[in-house]
Amino acid sequence: MDVERANVDAADEEGRAALFEGEPRTVHLSLSADQRVPPHDHPERQILFHVLDGEIALTLDEETHDLSAGDVLRFDGDCQISPEAVTDARALVVLAKA
Repeated sequence: MDVERANVDAADEEGRAALFEGEPRTVHLSLSADQRVPPHDHPERQILFHVLDGEIALTLDEETHDLSAGDVLRFDGDCQISPEAVTDARALVVLAKA
């Protein structure tokens, strides 16, 4: 069995870091308070969004979900997604092929 290890503290200037190559795509998202990712989608994916620290208002299409550390949301990647940090926040996002 192959084992891969990553550190979630790595992030680029936009606050994102791909943790592993290949599938499922796994991303560490780090946002400063009031920072927002513009609406976008991930067609043909199932998304698992796990808030590690802080609070995030996650808008899916027209509905906003208020999430805090420990909350996990699973949803269809065809939704328009736009996370906004209410406080400094970090999330682990897993994008699996549907």
